[in-house]
Amino acid sequence: MISQLHGTLVEATMSSAVVDVSGVGFELGISGSTAATLPAPGGEVRLYTRMQVREDAMTLFGFASKDERTMFDRLVSVSGVGPRLALAVLSTYTVGQLYSLVMAEDDKGMAKVPGVGKKTAQRLILELKSTFAKDKGFVPVDVIPGQVAMPVPAAAPSAIDDARAALLSMGFSPQETDVALSGYDGQNMRVEDLLGAALKRLGMDA
Repeated sequence: MISQLHGTLVEATMSSAVVDVSGVGFELGISGSTAATLPAPGGEVRLYTRMQVREDAMTLFGFASKDERTMFDRLVSVSGVGPRLALAVLSTYTVGQLYSLVMAEDDKGMAKVPGVGKKTAQRLILELKSTFAKDKGFVPVDVIPGQVAMPVPAAAPSAIDDARAALLSMGFSPQETDVALSGYDGQNMRVEDLLGAALKRLGMDA
């Protein structure tokens, strides 16, 4: 089993990365959180991995930290949650935020994840909290005691809408666009500022 890859980043988007290891290119599915930590193409990178084996394909997933990989394992253990949905969750919240959200039983916060409805959010909270209770050794390093995960401050609607429309017109997917724009406070930010920041997150020059 491949537990980690250490090599040169060839290319990356907000949902995938290609890493060259001794001349062999490995394509991995990644979260937006991991994408935000990657260097520019040509830079050295280390990703912790998990492999999904099916009859018709083998898929690698990469993570910037062991904690993120562990949380991925916990997520895919939940009934009805596959790797893609797990990555969507990890693209919406940091590992620490997700842990705090689960412990606070914040199903409304969980439902903010793209593709997660009310019932799925409740199931995620219930099953993950039970798993965390059994695995007391797993407490993500970025958890702040007593912290409750809060929605990321939203940018000004008009500026965000214009920046999102521009990114979509450039060929980025809706998910890539949402992740690239998440976390920016639109107050005192122009559309061009938001667009430039988002493009840097996407690994492109503004």
